[in-house]
Parts: sequence; C-alpha cells; structure tokens
Amino acid sequence: MRDEVTSSVQKAVSAVGHLPGALLPVLHAIQDDLGYVPPEAVDPVAKALNLSRAEVHGVITFYHDFHMQHPGRHVVQLCRAEACQAMGADRIAERVKARLGIDFHETTDDGAVTLKPVYCLGNCACAPSAVLDGQIKGRLRPEQVDAWLAQVEKK
Repeated sequence: MRDEVTSSVQKAVSAVGHLPGALLPVLHAIQDDLGYVPPEAVDPVAKALNLSRAEVHGVITFYHDFHMQHPGRHVVQLCRAEACQAMGADRIAERVKARLGIDFHETTDDGAVTLKPVYCLGNCACAPSAVLDGQIKGRLRPEQVDAWLAQVEKK
C-alpha cells in the first residue's frame, strides 16, 4: 500500500474512528485528504473498524459522493432515477456523453471532467436533474447541455 494511503487511513481512524458509526466519517476524512477513497484503503479501514471488507466496499459504492478513483477537476452527475428517466434523462445522458467523449464512470483524457450516474438527486419535481461541481440543475433540456458544460471548459 502506498505511504500516502496508509497515512491517510491512520489519520482518519485516529481522528474519528472512535465515534459510533465511524465508517462514514472515516471514509469522508480519507476522501477529503486524498480526493478519493483508493481501493487499497478498504482492507485497513475494515480491520481498524472491525468490519468486513464487503461492508466497507459496499458503503463506498452505495453512496454516489464517494470516488474509488481520482475524479476529474469537475464532476458531472446525471440522475438516472425513474422521474428523470420519464422526463428525458436518456437524451441528456447521450448529449453529455457525446459532448465529453466519455461514458459513465469515466474521466476525460485531460482530467477535466468525470461523469457519474446518480440514482436520485431528490429533485424529482424538476426532472431531469443533474449536478455540476455540487450545483444542481433541474429541468435540463438537451439543447442546454452544451452551454451548461461550457462552464467547466472555461475553468
């Protein structure tokens, strides 16, 4: 395991590992430190918190805010839940993928943008919804995608 991962896990467990239900705070601390939760952190976190590797991995992969690979400088999350699907999320997804030249769970070659599917942003009344760098966008239309994504190309 890389020294930076070992150090990050140790710092996180020391800081918040004593709390009840410490897994989420530990994972957040690691991600805050490294920018993601590397796969090699799963085993030491599980051992430190007396959990199985499956439990730790399951939590990381369940919550869309955790990354197991270093994300791009910008993260685009597209809602894939039923309300957004009913309102045209597939067209939005295809437009975003074509514009960025990547698929879900991928990052552009220049490291600028990571595209992630999310299974409900809680913005169902304004479907289809997406998030760009933490900013939610509702009632997104395919014709708005280019201008919306141009924000990250300027940064």
